[in-house]
Amino acid sequence: MLRRVRQSLRQVLFLMARRPDLLCGAIVLGVLLVLAVKFTCSRAKNVVAAARPPVRFFSPDAPVVDLYLGQLDQVERLRSVAEVSFIFFYAPWCAHSMAARQEVQQVAKKLAKQVQFVAVNCWWSQGKCRRQNHFYHYPVIHLFYRRFGPIEYRGPFVAPYMESFVLRVITPLTYLPSRAHVEEFLTYHEPRVVGFFQFNSSPQPPGYITFLSSALQALKWDFRGVIRFGVVTNKQVAGAISLTEDETVFLHRRFNSSLIFPRNDLNFTSEAICRWVFENHETVLQWLQPPGTKSRLLEEELTKGPALLLFVPHNPLGTQPSPVLQQVADIAVRYHSCDNSHHSSWDKSFSFRSLCCQSVVLPQSSTSVCEVCLSLSWPSFTTSPLHCLFPSSIQGGDVFQTYLRRCCLHQIPSPVSINSATSMGCSNFLDSYSPFSQYSACCRKVEPQLNESQAKEESEMQSVPPSLIPPFSVPQPEGDGITGLRCQTNRTLRFYVLDVALNWPLAVRLGASGNRSASFDQEDDRSDDGSFAAIVNLKDEVHYVLQYTPAATLTESLEAFIRNFSAPYSLLQRHLVGEEDKKGAEEKARRSDEHSQSTPRFLITELTTSSFLPSVMDLQKDVLLFYYTQWCGFCSVLNHIIIQLARLLQGNGTITVARVNVARNDLPWEFMVDHVPSILFFPRYRKHLSVKFPDNLPITLPNLLRFILQHSGSLHHAHKPSVETEGPGHSAFLRSEFLTLQREVQALHHARERLSQQLAQLWRDNRRLKFDTRALETENSELQRERQSLEEQHREKSRQLSEVVRRLQELADASENLLNENTLLRVLLRVLKDRTEAREQAEVERKETEQKRSHMAS
Repeated sequence: MLRRVRQSLRQVLFLMARRPDLLCGAIVLGVLLVLAVKFTCSRAKNVVAAARPPVRFFSPDAPVVDLYLGQLDQVERLRSVAEVSFIFFYAPWCAHSMAARQEVQQVAKKLAKQVQFVAVNCWWSQGKCRRQNHFYHYPVIHLFYRRFGPIEYRGPFVAPYMESFVLRVITPLTYLPSRAHVEEFLTYHEPRVVGFFQFNSSPQPPGYITFLSSALQALKWDFRGVIRFGVVTNKQVAGAISLTEDETVFLHRRFNSSLIFPRNDLNFTSEAICRWVFENHETVLQWLQPPGTKSRLLEEELTKGPALLLFVPHNPLGTQPSPVLQQVADIAVRYHSCDNSHHSSWDKSFSFRSLCCQSVVLPQSSTSVCEVCLSLSWPSFTTSPLHCLFPSSIQGGDVFQTYLRRCCLHQIPSPVSINSATSMGCSNFLDSYSPFSQYSACCRKVEPQLNESQAKEESEMQSVPPSLIPPFSVPQPEGDGITGLRCQTNRTLRFYVLDVALNWPLAVRLGASGNRSASFDQEDDRSDDGSFAAIVNLKDEVHYVLQYTPAATLTESLEAFIRNFSAPYSLLQRHLVGEEDKKGAEEKARRSDEHSQSTPRFLITELTTSSFLPSVMDLQKDVLLFYYTQWCGFCSVLNHIIIQLARLLQGNGTITVARVNVARNDLPWEFMVDHVPSILFFPRYRKHLSVKFPDNLPITLPNLLRFILQHSGSLHHAHKPSVETEGPGHSAFLRSEFLTLQREVQALHHARERLSQQLAQLWRDNRRLKFDTRALETENSELQRERQSLEEQHREKSRQLSEVVRRLQELADASENLLNENTLLRVLLRVLKDRTEAREQAEVERKETEQKRSHMAS
């Protein structure tokens, strides 16, 4: 072993003596490596700056506990001691969170005594909220009712809506102490659920807690709270809806039989009750609340079929629905009422109708009679007597000047269409809206009385069987044209209601007036109460806007709107939405003073939805129409060609070059194209013979000029309307046509001169481009030579660098070997040194021992 160490030491010393440069290179390389690592580490510490500590998000005077450090454990502690908790998760940088902050403060100031408001910063990286929750958006609102939750609020971040939702969580059940309250609770159009629980045996029966949890579960599934839950504790009151057993859940339905929760088949749990209610409830009017961000809520609803969108004013904090919403709900209920026999037995026993009628001869026609009936609906258990109480306005005849003129007179058929002895038309109107009263007006034509001979002659002339003659009877609600219409047409409507204050931009896009404070003087797309209605048929890509008239009420306008849409051949006109015609006034001024030199003339006329038909269908103009969109790249490439064409035809007053942006302007179907860019030509006097520019031809200036000259209306003047072919006017017409042709020839000469000038300029430009091309080719050849020389230099440098790298690698390997051998030599030297010292120590000890022996011997 010692011999091997000595040999290795000798080899290391021999190598170091022969090549000392390897050792020096290894030492220098190691020092450089240490310096580079130290410099890199020192720079990496200063790259990322420390995040600033968060600050309070809410003002100190707001009744909101602001946990701006993300202390989620504090949230659990505060929630455990509160009855209802409002948790607001926010990000300090989020604009939506900043906007919702003021709204939350308003709600907190009103409900601070009932609800615990907590705000949590869920963006602070060192907070517990950020580590445990991963929200995709901010802010997020969670509500807790004792231990039940979280109930997420997904509505608009507006104070009234949030306050309404919090109040619904505070009182999820409505207490119904009497039959009158039950009647009022079940009158509204929303689905209603009633639970019967007796509190005699215990303060809170076990089923009551489950029913309360099911109401909260319904809010968790549907934050809008469409389904309302009520509770009855009196057995006599429960008997009004045929509930006799304790812990019974009753689902009220209008069009089908009402249901009772089957406790024998399903478990009596909150989730089971909630799922049963959502599977079996009836919805006639649905609220839509788009969140205001990217969402497919509206698309998902519109793809289900034609939809009637009603934008109405809405107050979420109102105790009673607005009259407008009540009228809309009444129309929706009657629209879905296909068969009264399907109604629940409780609905039939709950109310009955009484009709009180008065007949009046209309002053406009002596043969017209109108009968007004007051339809009353009262609870069956009421004890008050019924009276036919007509208002004084009806008895005095004022109502006929208003309602009957627009509801009844226009429905009287003309004498030409009368084939029977009696004909009748009916309509409904509301004097003051009430769910228990409604007026019906029916008008009929009364034929004059005939004697026996006249009656015999009349009977011989008539061929209509008497059984087909409609008798005049008391009008029923089913005869208003709306009741049961859902089951009588294939164009079924779905009713949706939106808050006009929150969704006004959507209404404007559908065609509502941009100014919400506009006056209500003439026919408008808004009613006097600010509502707006439109029918959207996404499958057919059409929508219709309800046009209100001052003489009609909202109910009458909506009923006529729905009837016209449901008709096999609808009379509704497709509503076209386009850009504001900003150049309309300038275009009118230019047309009114066409011969004035001071009026500016545009090269290309920009058309909109409103100005499309008047401009294109002008019989005195040849119109070349260019279809484009702002996102079409090919359309942008063709702009310079259209501008050059307009400049060439600038001196011709009979040809108009126009364009229309089909992405922002709706056009009638007959004027739409299947792709862009497209060019159509509408010749004058022959607009029905419009021609499309061939798709197989390139869109160039010569091709466009040839296309215009080929189909121009001036070359085919024989089809001009109202032209005398004979007589003295014929020569005048020929002279005018000759002058027109002469002016067109002159215009063509001017166009030819302009083309010649442009061709000469193009020839000069082409010659200059050739010289530039030669110069560029020379420079290109020089650059190619320089490139080759640079490539050779690059290859040489690469070879040299590879050689240097190889040498550095050898140096590094040798240095590593030397370091290993040096370490080994150190070890060997240490071993030799230790052995030498041991031998010397042994020699000294031996000498001392000998001295002691000699001393002992002496």
